Amino acid sequence: MMSTLSHILPRVRRAGFLTAAALVLAVAVPASAMPGAGKTPRAILEAQQDLPPQVKGVDVQEHLGELVPTDTRFLDASGREVRLGDVLPKSRPTLLTLVYYNCPMLCNLVLNAQVQAMKELGLELGKDYEAVTVSIDPDDTPAQSLERRRRHLQSMGKPETAPWHFLTGTDAEIRRLADALGFKYTYDESTKQYAHAAVVHVLTPEGSISRYLYGTTFPPSDMKLALLEAANGRVGTSFDQVILSCFKYDTATRRYGFYIFGFIRLGGIAVFCALATMLIYFWRRELKKGAAA
Repeated sequence: MMSTLSHILPRVRRAGFLTAAALVLAVAVPASAMPGAGKTPRAILEAQQDLPPQVKGVDVQEHLGELVPTDTRFLDASGREVRLGDVLPKSRPTLLTLVYYNCPMLCNLVLNAQVQAMKELGLELGKDYEAVTVSIDPDDTPAQSLERRRRHLQSMGKPETAPWHFLTGTDAEIRRLADALGFKYTYDESTKQYAHAAVVHVLTPEGSISRYLYGTTFPPSDMKLALLEAANGRVGTSFDQVILSCFKYDTATRRYGFYIFGFIRLGGIAVFCALATMLIYFWRRELKKGAAA
């Protein structure tokens, strides 16, 4: 018994360490992941030299405004081959996540947090936006996609026909998509796990990358604003568009914050409308007086 434990405990420690390291990377994404950033700065590269081998190379390099490769081919939950472009809606934004099904912790945290935020968005899956989840593990199967898809849709109270696509594919096709997103991940042979960041990608209806949402919790307000921003007025109510103009994405906090100039602009419009209404009222009253005379 003691001999068995002595063999198991080192593996458990390695798995726990890798998961903890991935969580740190998920929350503390490097500066290169901020909007407008390009290649990873030299300071970041030098700092990564001290990282454990399992997490070296894990990064997110934002490719805002770039198109994802819609010709990449995957298998859907039924085992049918599809192009990524076939499952991306042409008139709605998309929440795109990269995970793997045998992930011991981080992927579940990301997907569960995504589900929780989606339940509180005030937007309807299939009407205002859609979701796509792609496994980064080429050994994952459509059967696993089907099981995950059912579980998450049930937790949202959605039917199995709801447009949340879970896809699996070959390593080459997965890498093409991940590289286009700037999603850098590595595989640790000793623990049989992938090290990766925690991020939800927001795509425009045209399939370009609009926003990156980081962490293992996603404020519904941030996710909603990101979807409205990506849709460019195609989804949501008129009031939602007004709210969007009063908030702006802050690259430092990676959150949407109050935008004072947007509020001032709206205030100016409101004052103009009030003055115009008042002038029209007095003008019509004067016309009535003239007609009565």
